[in-house]
Amino acid sequence: MSPLEPFGARLRAAMDSRGPLCVGIDPHAALLSSWGLNDDVAGLERFSRTVVEALAQDVAVFKPQAAFFERFGSRGIAVLERAVADARAAGSLVLMDAKRGDIGSTMAAYAQAFLHPDSPLFCDALTVSPYLGYGSLRPAVELARQSGAGLFVLALTSNPEGAEVQRAVRADGRTIGATMLAHLAQENAGQQPMGSFGAVVGATLGDLSSFDLDINGPLLAPGIGAQGATAADLPSVFGAAVHNVVPNVSRGVLSAGPDAAALRSTARRFATEVRAAVRTV
Repeated sequence: MSPLEPFGARLRAAMDSRGPLCVGIDPHAALLSSWGLNDDVAGLERFSRTVVEALAQDVAVFKPQAAFFERFGSRGIAVLERAVADARAAGSLVLMDAKRGDIGSTMAAYAQAFLHPDSPLFCDALTVSPYLGYGSLRPAVELARQSGAGLFVLALTSNPEGAEVQRAVRADGRTIGATMLAHLAQENAGQQPMGSFGAVVGATLGDLSSFDLDINGPLLAPGIGAQGATAADLPSVFGAAVHNVVPNVSRGVLSAGPDAAALRSTARRFATEVRAAVRTV
């Protein structure tokens, strides 16, 4: 295996040159319909190709949601493979939003599917769930290091239900979410310019000053746009760690389609707003 430059370094360069923005590729049925497309494989392919062709020269990271492709079976997976390959060929990084989490050989197989360079679904990074214990992610962590890929671990998510797990307090007095952040800080220790193991932290959560977000790694921040958060909210939520935040916008950009120029204009506007907010810190 010939590893790429570490994901953290590649992400930092992409954020600095293209702006710190991640755009989702979320072809759910209602969005396909709003684009005038059928909820079938042909509509899925048209949607994905339009998004990638319109934005791949501008966006730092694409985040395809695997479930919206998996629901069409093998033909949907084939569309996802093509979208990943086209986006990476155009210079964008690809974060697969699959939220995989299991133990032992099963976790290793998930890692092989998305983090091994020989896989047709090889991506620059993968979202993972640590709620079988952080140690259950070790096969994915190890393969990501070997291949130059990264992980984004669910830590403090924007959905209200997440708090019942992530804000639960351990016997040592730390919350589960804080424990996940501490694990990631250990993974990223000493890495320059930024580690490759990030956390998912919702931009809608308000003041997070009680959590140590300085993990020397990226913070994927869903919630900008349709979920109610704005770029201007980022400094108050993330504090000094805002420079490592990668805001994720899906509906806020995708609703501008299917016109390619409108997609580009909307994505650039979000990126400009994020850059301006980050500069204030």
